[in-house]
Amino acid sequence: MKRIFLALSFIATVSVTTAQVNTTVNPFPKTIQVTGSAEMEIVPDEIFVQVDLREYEKKGSGKTTIETIQKKFMDACKAAGIAETNISVASYQGFDRQYWLNKKKKNPDMMAGVSYLIKFANTAKIDALVERLDDEATQSFFITSTSHSKIEEFRRQLKIQAVKAAKEKAIYLSEAIGEKAGAAVTIQEPVDHSVVPVFRNLAVSNVMLRGVEAYDNNQSEPSVDFKKIKLRFEVNAVFALQ
Repeated sequence: MKRIFLALSFIATVSVTTAQVNTTVNPFPKTIQVTGSAEMEIVPDEIFVQVDLREYEKKGSGKTTIETIQKKFMDACKAAGIAETNISVASYQGFDRQYWLNKKKKNPDMMAGVSYLIKFANTAKIDALVERLDDEATQSFFITSTSHSKIEEFRRQLKIQAVKAAKEKAIYLSEAIGEKAGAAVTIQEPVDHSVVPVFRNLAVSNVMLRGVEAYDNNQSEPSVDFKKIKLRFEVNAVFALQ
């Protein structure tokens, strides 16, 4: 008899609990889900260029050493108004510097090379450096990437604008059916759909550099900016309907 009473009490407890769960009121019975977006285009003010330099030899004058080439290169950068803080060594012939030095000592006739990475603020500075480069030593000159000094601030602004755009869309869509958008139920982290230009194998050889110089001396080249960086964010949001 005692066991039967306990079993009945358990069934009654489960039934009451189930009934309470099923009768829970949904605080947002009606909602509207929308997508908001915001975008902008910016002209990069951080242009990263790699310059590959290499020793060379001319008849009657011997070999121009990498030390001489490096000094002339740094002098050219200074004359072009480029700060040393914006210049860094990218590689020495693709090897570790110590390995490269040891190899050069064993083979003095080896044409050593060095690559520099330079950050420019605009195309005018690039043109100024190109005019001063040693054509014989310069093996290639190419853009590796572009960015903007305030890109993180722009991204933050666009995320906020995307959320505001979602709210505005929820308002006018709900008004179209006689409803009113209320509090936000959920807001997802805005998704980044930005398009940043990618540069691949855009190397300019020393021969092409000489051609560009000749072009500048004879013609007026139009002013052209780099391809703009397109920033775009999308956000999904759910708002309650009142």
